[in-house]
Amino acid sequence: MNTFQGSCPIGFGPTDRVQMAHSGGGRLMHQLIDRIFVPHFRNPILATQHDGALLEIDGLRLAMTTDSYVVQPLFFPGGDIGSLAVHGTVNDLAMCGARARWISTGFILEEGLDLTTLERIVDSMARAAAACGVQIVTGDTKVLERARGDGLYINTAGVGMIETDQRIAPDQVQPGDQILLSGDIGRHGIAIMSVREGLEFASPILSDSAPLIDAVQALLQAGITVHCLRDLTRGGLATALNEIANQAQVQIRVRESAIPIEEAVQGACEILGLDPLYVANEGRFIAFVPADQAEPALEVLRSVPVSQGACLIGEVKSRASHPEVILESLIGGERVLDLLSGEQLPRIC
Repeated sequence: MNTFQGSCPIGFGPTDRVQMAHSGGGRLMHQLIDRIFVPHFRNPILATQHDGALLEIDGLRLAMTTDSYVVQPLFFPGGDIGSLAVHGTVNDLAMCGARARWISTGFILEEGLDLTTLERIVDSMARAAAACGVQIVTGDTKVLERARGDGLYINTAGVGMIETDQRIAPDQVQPGDQILLSGDIGRHGIAIMSVREGLEFASPILSDSAPLIDAVQALLQAGITVHCLRDLTRGGLATALNEIANQAQVQIRVRESAIPIEEAVQGACEILGLDPLYVANEGRFIAFVPADQAEPALEVLRSVPVSQGACLIGEVKSRASHPEVILESLIGGERVLDLLSGEQLPRIC
């Protein structure tokens, strides 16, 4: 996730203690980070609030990221915790314009975990890393007592090489920028929930978990000016837009009619009482590009399998002392897309 953001639903309790927020942790997690972590760890690199840290060493430009994966169930339609951990790490680096080169991994295992399950996950992780061209070069294991670990957690850190002279970061977003979405949204979160809730559909909903580096590199190699990228993981599209709006101090407008959502995903969201704009994805991102490059950028994205459903969903309107994201609804009205007081779906990544 972003340089310092959470992916677990926790917040402040009434006695000023960290507690589980039963509806999730969107706004609460941001408050936790702003109140505790940022003041103690404050530095210019962390302050960028990007998907990874942008580093320069003797003229060499690198990006570094870290994340933890606590998804339940461990196996879900379209993926598993092992491939998800690799894709999530590779994608965070891709959002910085970097190609992942090396990953470290830590396994927190619950006592009694079936070794066949562990080997399946490790094998999946190895195959995903090979497909992404990244090496898993170091790691660690720890064992928790029975009933204290939900089977398996995975932590990763990744380092990648930035292969562009462009600076891709939230502070590069400009009024007039067009916002491109790489494809339909909501499938990962609903794939997880369909297993948890025992929902069955005529066609199974598969997670969109996938590496995004090919789409990003295609944009850069085509000479597209890319101001900012953000993958739509925890909190989905709406949360990502809010994060960028706040970091860039801008107003953003998006059109609901332009946002692709599969019919089965929309139906499942209605059954579960969820807003698909806030449902997590693991293979989707948004790109902020200058207006005169939006159409060429869409052509490039549509030429890459992982982003062949790319579309234009909105634009950056102006600088704003009170940043916000405004949704133009299907019925012609407007509403503010805000950070949720909690995440809709805990334990999905």
